[in-house]
Amino acid sequence: MKNFLRTTAVAALALGLGANAAAAEGKVVLYHWFEYIPQELLDKFTSETGIEVVMDTFDSNESLLAALKAGGMGTYDLAVPGDYMVKIMGGEGMLDTIADGELENKGMILDQWADPAFDPGRTSSIPYQWGSTSFMVNRDVYEGEIDTTDIIFNAPEELSGKINMLDSQGEVMLLASLHLGIPQCTQDREQLKALNELLQSSKDQWVSFNSDTAKDVLVSGDAAAGMIWNGFGAKAREEGANVEYAYPEQGLIVWMDNVVLLKDAPNRENALKFMDFLLEPENMAAVTNYARYKAGTSGVDEYLDEELKTMPEQNPPEGIESVFVEVCDQATQEVYDNIWTNLKK
Repeated sequence: MKNFLRTTAVAALALGLGANAAAAEGKVVLYHWFEYIPQELLDKFTSETGIEVVMDTFDSNESLLAALKAGGMGTYDLAVPGDYMVKIMGGEGMLDTIADGELENKGMILDQWADPAFDPGRTSSIPYQWGSTSFMVNRDVYEGEIDTTDIIFNAPEELSGKINMLDSQGEVMLLASLHLGIPQCTQDREQLKALNELLQSSKDQWVSFNSDTAKDVLVSGDAAAGMIWNGFGAKAREEGANVEYAYPEQGLIVWMDNVVLLKDAPNRENALKFMDFLLEPENMAAVTNYARYKAGTSGVDEYLDEELKTMPEQNPPEGIESVFVEVCDQATQEVYDNIWTNLKK
């Protein structure tokens, strides 16, 4: 996205810039996924309210959490974590409470997303976009069956060494668990050993771990297959790549991204105005049309691009199990963190 500063967990310079912006009047400071919202929508909010939007970006839920812990709290007003990360952030006291009546458009939230387990009653968040995580395959390179996690963990010769993985711990490890048929957050030593061995043995088949270029490497041909979010995948196909989105029989990862009000937000009133702005159907539809996912709010259908209704990345076949990333207890999470750290060495 033009004129946006991309940050990572250790981007102290970006955090310093955000802090200066947060102290100014007439601003709202947003920590957001990369390539996920049109600049025109931010300009529209500023035009309507006089409030400038200052935005830094991140590329994974884990880097979002790390950056906030490294100095982002008190810097940013709003962030856009995924479902399981909302629960983690709430448990660590990083979220503010939105009182009844503070959001005029709260009634626009769809019933299915109004009382989620990760934020009961939507006391700290609003739904943003939701979608799935799977993988795509270049059909110029491989013509065989793709609706199986074997593509990633037991790659055919044509794809081996040409696979990009998302740099997303929760999703990569969930996909591996689905492949093995073991539960998330398992404490069984044999299952954990099998999970670690699968990831380590599969690493030689992967060419990279990258989220922000997951689409670009498929379009350029630098990767012949790769994990990807379905909206990003739709963009790759629309940009001309001969790629197909897989619906693995082992299960499909699904997620809901959310806009959360951060504790100690320096521009709290402006943040609430921005949340209300996003809840307006035409504005949320603008995000959906740009990002190619689905909205968690009502009234957007009349503003959506027609092709979204039949987009293959949005229409899984019947019978595919949908699975959210779970939040493990601390002791189990430490084991998973160790497995991930060793994988990335």
